[in-house]
Amino acid sequence: MSDKNVGIVGYGAYVPRFRIAVEEISRIWGEDPKAIRNGLGISEKSVPDMDEDTVTISVEAGRNALLRAGVDPAKIGAIYIGSESHPYAVKPSGTVVAEALGIGPNFTCADLEFACKAGTAGMQICYSHVKSGFADYGLAIGADTSQGRPGDALEYSAAAGGAAFVIGKDPLATIDATCSYTSDTSDFWRREGQDYPSHGARFTGKPAYFKHVISATKLMMDKVSMEAKDFDYAVLHMPNGKFPARAAKMLGFNMEQMEQGLVVKKIGNCYSGSSPLGLSAVLDIAKPGDRIIMTSYGSGAGSDSFVMTVTDKILERRDLAPKTDDYINRKENIDYGTYVKLRRKLKLGG
Repeated sequence: MSDKNVGIVGYGAYVPRFRIAVEEISRIWGEDPKAIRNGLGISEKSVPDMDEDTVTISVEAGRNALLRAGVDPAKIGAIYIGSESHPYAVKPSGTVVAEALGIGPNFTCADLEFACKAGTAGMQICYSHVKSGFADYGLAIGADTSQGRPGDALEYSAAAGGAAFVIGKDPLATIDATCSYTSDTSDFWRREGQDYPSHGARFTGKPAYFKHVISATKLMMDKVSMEAKDFDYAVLHMPNGKFPARAAKMLGFNMEQMEQGLVVKKIGNCYSGSSPLGLSAVLDIAKPGDRIIMTSYGSGAGSDSFVMTVTDKILERRDLAPKTDDYINRKENIDYGTYVKLRRKLKLGG
């Protein structure tokens, strides 16, 4: 599917200000912080405040996206929020976000869940809505306040943040093509009522992340008859700093193409917000004519891939809202005790 006049009209990011360093977590569990840093390629991760969740992150990111789009919120005909940490099991996040942003009442809405790729699935749905004429504009958001069991490897990477994209015509970046690669591969899961997810450890690599990210990206490049060297930027899902760098090398991308979007190094894995935040960071510096390829990944398992071309509109819209690095660089470090309190990891007995 392709339509040169449909794409990203506005984008926005949000990352909570609190950070906890790898050294602070490893101090508690008696692990070697240098080994953790080198093994994961992460120095610290973002932590949501007591009153921050997927809804509040989505509102902030969505507001920034609307500012850049310059679109009347009442014209948004669809809103999809992808997350695996929606605050309600039964009650949509999307209606709360829409109300806060002034969207409605004539719009369709649904919360999406596909591990870390639900945000990009929302982008595909909004793209289809606009292309078909069902809606003039759609708002797709990927946001999470991800969970990690105390002492688990995930605790070093499970972070919080999100990005939002207004999809419509006259874009600042056209969506030239998109495709997906999906299979029943279980490498990460959390059952209803469980506080923390489980994962297949090493199984999450070769048969899960690498198979889907590489297959989807190759499928995308074949579809548009392009090679790795034809792109100015590449964004791959970032469960840590090592996996996307390794996948990029296997696909033929160099670190110059990858570096701007590798936000995981500074803020950890924002799950549904991971690749969307990488894309927003790239759009913050991209020039008209630049070509971008982005591939997400969600456990369960699947990847969505996109090819985009930046247009002249980026120059007039980019500075209308805070940039991704504005949030990344606005930080306050906390200790493990504060982290435990904010993430409500202590369970009181009755």
